[in-house]
Amino acid sequence: MFKFNMLVQQNYASFQDEAGRCVIVDSFDNKEFDVRFGTRSNSKLIGTVVADSDAELNERLEQVVADHL
Repeated sequence: MFKFNMLVQQNYASFQDEAGRCVIVDSFDNKEFDVRFGTRSNSKLIGTVVADSDAELNERLEQVVADHL
């Protein structure tokens, strides 16, 4: 299970679960966030989320990862 606590002001964050799987999030404009899943050395894009607040961002990250799993 992933626990997301990203801020919209961050350009990059990564989260790892107990099994060693990673969610990597990055943004160039702090509005659209690309979400990748896999390992730190090998991941694939699973979605892009748009968020205006920290709470909205973390909720959408949970949704896109849950849909992928």
